[in-house]
Amino acid sequence: MNHTPHDAVILGGGLAGLSLAMQLKREYPDMDIVVLERHTRPLPEAAFKVGESTVEIAAHYFADTLGLLDHLESAHIRKFGFRFFFSEGRDDLADVTELGVSAVLPTPSYQIDRGILENYMREEALRRGIDVREGVVVRHLDIGSGDEPHTVRASAHGGESELRARWLLDASGRAGLMRRKLDLTRDNGHHANAVWFRIDERLAIDGWCDDGEWKERCEPPERWRSTNHLVGPGYWAWLIPLSSGAHSVGIVADAAMHPLDTMNTFDKALTWLWEHQPVVARQVEARKDKLLDFAFFRHFSYGCSRMYSSDRWALTGEAGAFLDPFYSPGSDFIAISNTYITQLVGIDRRGEALGPHARLFERLFFSFYDSTLRMYRGQYNLFGDPEVLPIKVIWDYAYYWGVLCQIVFQNRLGDAAFISRMGPELSASTELNIQMQAFFQRWHAVSEKRNRKLMLDQRDLTWFADMNRTLHDVLDDDALAARLDNNVNMMRLLAAGIIERAAIDHPALMEGNDHLVDIEGARTKLFDLVA
Repeated sequence: MNHTPHDAVILGGGLAGLSLAMQLKREYPDMDIVVLERHTRPLPEAAFKVGESTVEIAAHYFADTLGLLDHLESAHIRKFGFRFFFSEGRDDLADVTELGVSAVLPTPSYQIDRGILENYMREEALRRGIDVREGVVVRHLDIGSGDEPHTVRASAHGGESELRARWLLDASGRAGLMRRKLDLTRDNGHHANAVWFRIDERLAIDGWCDDGEWKERCEPPERWRSTNHLVGPGYWAWLIPLSSGAHSVGIVADAAMHPLDTMNTFDKALTWLWEHQPVVARQVEARKDKLLDFAFFRHFSYGCSRMYSSDRWALTGEAGAFLDPFYSPGSDFIAISNTYITQLVGIDRRGEALGPHARLFERLFFSFYDSTLRMYRGQYNLFGDPEVLPIKVIWDYAYYWGVLCQIVFQNRLGDAAFISRMGPELSASTELNIQMQAFFQRWHAVSEKRNRKLMLDQRDLTWFADMNRTLHDVLDDDALAARLDNNVNMMRLLAAGIIERAAIDHPALMEGNDHLVDIEGARTKLFDLVA
């Protein structure tokens, strides 16, 4: 029995829990932190956990905030961006519309092998003075209030123990120990399922067709390093390379359009791929003997009614709320939540009142969550549309790089004064996103869905590449305010350009959007990509 309260007990030593512990320890070196983790090392490589693709916020968080850059560069794969093939029912990737970049964008992101990363992070956490306890099963939680400590009862190695903590931080993943205990889970209206497996061999997509011109579109010709999305109506399939040499394959689908029982075993999933993505099925069929694992999630997306409490408990990662893997935002929201938790711990250590800050951070977290959710909820039906989805992807990334990334990269997540100052611009960007997600549905309803033999190279969009290139700029408040204002104005022009372009083929789409297109200069070069 341990009756001396620890500064923090973290439930779960996976990606969310270990990164939270490391961030706290970096910020407050004297903190007494205990991490309780069910799994014991060594964790298996390749076939351990999904969530292998990172995007810019997560890459920045792991590399810079946590100091893991050398490990990411040496033990994982530098990603060749996102890539999309409109290959429903098709055999040859060279004959379909491809969306991606011809060369790697400046701001790095990574394909991570979760087993390799979490093995390393546990060792690194121990080196940094964090008490990581493995093989521990949490049996009971007593959540304190006011100044009362929290109590955790757990079993490990045949014995029982009790720990007390000032801060109780849940990073237990989908087990959601506190979320379930406090009945915080909420239906967010986004109903989709996922299945996945790993093949113990590289799926080298660059060699899947013999078209020389297609191969030369990328420099270097290494599409395999991308998170490759093969898309069709109501679904997308992923191909993600792992540094162990294996390849992760997944199918994510609208639950109503592609029921889970059509793909919830490996054999069913392979049959499904033969129908919808034969170009993938052929490669998987040839490597059936190299199958490492198979798993699925039903209704993987969910909300959560609380994230942070003035009673010194908080949730992070999948223990809280989860969106969708399409743009790989999972680790982004780990970074955001961990940063809010770290700031709350600092406020508590300074003896300041937690309540106002906990409410503010929770409101901000959910505003980011809800805005991102709109990119997925009710949108899977248009994923097979080679006219609309490429434009939606550009819009979604302009919103991501132009607003959320700016706040995170510039360390303004918890800056109440700056967030208040930028309130009108942030509200405007949110409203624009709401309107444009609805517009994409209207456009999809009348789109001719033309699938052309070409690559839509996002590198050709100078403004798009520049947004990525400048993410690591260091800006003071005035410079950041000017950038956000400029980015929101750019989004207005982008929205106008999208609507005007769509209305060329479908004039009725202009109806009801006069307020969005009545902008001088809307006809810009934003659309050289799809002119």
